[in-house]
Amino acid sequence: MPSNRSVSDAPIRRFVNCRILRGHALQRYRQGQRSRSGGRAMMPSESCSYLTYYGIVGDPLDGGHSRLMLDCLFYSVHFDRGYGVDFSQPSDDVSAGVSLVAKKVLEHGVTSFCPTLVTSPSAVYHKVLPQVQVHDGGKHGAGVLGFHLEGPFISAEKKGAHPERYLRTFGSGGMEDLMEAYGSLENVAMVTLAPELPNSQSVVRKLHQQGVTVSLGHSVANLSQAEDAVQNGASFITHLFNAMLPFHHRDPGIVGLLTSDRIPAGRTVFYGMIADGIHTNPAALRIAHRAHPSGSDPPGSGGPGSPSTKTLSGSIATMDMCVRHFRQASGCSVEEALEAASLHPAQLLGISHRKGNLDYGADAVKGESY
Repeated sequence: MPSNRSVSDAPIRRFVNCRILRGHALQRYRQGQRSRSGGRAMMPSESCSYLTYYGIVGDPLDGGHSRLMLDCLFYSVHFDRGYGVDFSQPSDDVSAGVSLVAKKVLEHGVTSFCPTLVTSPSAVYHKVLPQVQVHDGGKHGAGVLGFHLEGPFISAEKKGAHPERYLRTFGSGGMEDLMEAYGSLENVAMVTLAPELPNSQSVVRKLHQQGVTVSLGHSVANLSQAEDAVQNGASFITHLFNAMLPFHHRDPGIVGLLTSDRIPAGRTVFYGMIADGIHTNPAALRIAHRAHPSGSDPPGSGGPGSPSTKTLSGSIATMDMCVRHFRQASGCSVEEALEAASLHPAQLLGISHRKGNLDYGADAVKGESY
């Protein structure tokens, strides 16, 4: 160990029978292996490595007996309500609800998430969006990566539980219509829209240019429309198979993006699936994963189903439950299941240089934030 006083004076933590996910592989710490909370940890394959702040006791997906020891595990890009909090219901202190959810989801290994607003009147967006800032997490709770705005620019035919009276389309103004609805894109990480709406393609392009992730969902788009959106910058599919046209051999719709040959070189289309054992049949999970494993993101959105509709709406399954079910249903490896809920969401949002991994310089490795 180097003679660095801030490191040498740091408390020593002990990892027992622990494995970490690094370099696309689970690496096991030897029993009794020691590491310092200042940032250095002895690894079986190297003399030292900045990997102190992450560890799982036992098998990460052993049926519920594992637990998060220290830091960085899962990221959720779709969480609209849960723990008595609905982000689409405006209040004078939205940040209090976000803080409560942040604390609760951390208990299940979620260290960063995107609060999600479903289709709402403009006044809700204008009131809620300015109240919550992007920030890192810590022991107090998960960090906020930015809002995910799911609607109101979606298809009435595939609205699901979204209130139809608040749905909107793009007029000739395109981006101006979107800004009128939202008020601002500050602190917005992702927007879900239907690419078949008139003038939507120019909106996709401009959102992408401004650094906002564009997702396709609640849509009756055909494959060509979906591919056009990807060409313009869309990179995610909101809850694949749900609230979209079913796969058809003559036109597979948005689902066809999993094997499309029109994806720009170097671009990955990611997709979320509600892997709670209810919304998506295990066979569908297997089809999606085997067709496009590098784009999978298994967790479902937070919150129970709405009591006012028979439409399935959200999931009460926790993130660790969804990851475990995804692994069992898809037959993927432990590493693939974990990366689908950590590395892939970080890659989607363009933050994998500091989130979703344990490479040198990442937040979890530095121990400064989640």
